[in-house]
Amino acid sequence: MIAILKHGTTPEQTQHLIQWLARMDLDVHVSEGAEVTVLGLIGDTSRVDMELLSSLDMVETVKRVSEPFKQANRKFHPNDTVIEVGGVKIGGGNFAMMAGPCSVESEEQIIGIAKAVKASGANILRGGAFKPRTSPYAFQGMGGEGIDLLLKARAETGLPIVTEIMNISTLDLFADVDIIQVGARNMQNFDLLKELGKTDKPILLKRGLANTLQELLMSAEYIMSEGNERVMLCERGIRTFETYTRNTLDLSAVSVLHDLSHLPVIVDPSHATGKAKLVPPMAVAATAAGADGLIIEVHNDPAHALCDGAQSLTPAQFDELNQRVNKIREAIV
Repeated sequence: MIAILKHGTTPEQTQHLIQWLARMDLDVHVSEGAEVTVLGLIGDTSRVDMELLSSLDMVETVKRVSEPFKQANRKFHPNDTVIEVGGVKIGGGNFAMMAGPCSVESEEQIIGIAKAVKASGANILRGGAFKPRTSPYAFQGMGGEGIDLLLKARAETGLPIVTEIMNISTLDLFADVDIIQVGARNMQNFDLLKELGKTDKPILLKRGLANTLQELLMSAEYIMSEGNERVMLCERGIRTFETYTRNTLDLSAVSVLHDLSHLPVIVDPSHATGKAKLVPPMAVAATAAGADGLIIEVHNDPAHALCDGAQSLTPAQFDELNQRVNKIREAIV
């Protein structure tokens, strides 16, 4: 249930109403927009007398929210959420370009790529330290050492870093990481999501290979229900009957998620297509669709990459892509 307060309601009146609702064992989520203040009521709202609440002078309207996700719902939070990390703003018209290798392989590699993508306009460095792989024999990443190298790359370039967590037990290693990524395979690892909800770190939550958008939003709700509202949603392709591409990039998800939720939406065309030549057109299309950012795999030597070289752009190709993305952004503003 949401209660929209009338323009001009004082902070004292709002606080008095919140206290009254709290006495009904309800959690109250407050969203203050430019025009209106929205109170989101979380809990057993059946005990709330809608007519009585609607009759209060300060209340404009009261509505029940039918969707199971509450805090991620745009009805609870009409204005776009803007997440700021390391001086970079994401969402609400601010665009994030995340770029870097699928996996960290060496200090020389990650620092070299970090400098290259920054020179081309990237404002966040991505790189995998822990790698969930389909085969147990494939390269699994450098683990904690990989995070240390990402931190060195940040020190060299000033770029905030995003890297993937796979297990609650390694959470302490992410203390200095700027953005924690939850991969597609962990989208419904609810114990992990709840622990991340207790942190103050921005979370990049990727859609699962076979999950609906509502399921993605419910996973975001797990994080937000624990107190962390700094969540970004990532469309990275879903599994369909098509086999030419690694996955099928669902660009309709960008518009649908913006309609349903206030959270920023990032698109990953690298994992979606699995082919470097398809990354630029899908990145451009995602930008035109209104994505709040892209996450692109870039490697200095894709042919010899230890992970996902086939979908990685070279620094030169990334530079060209970023120029195209900027032109699209200028055209749609």
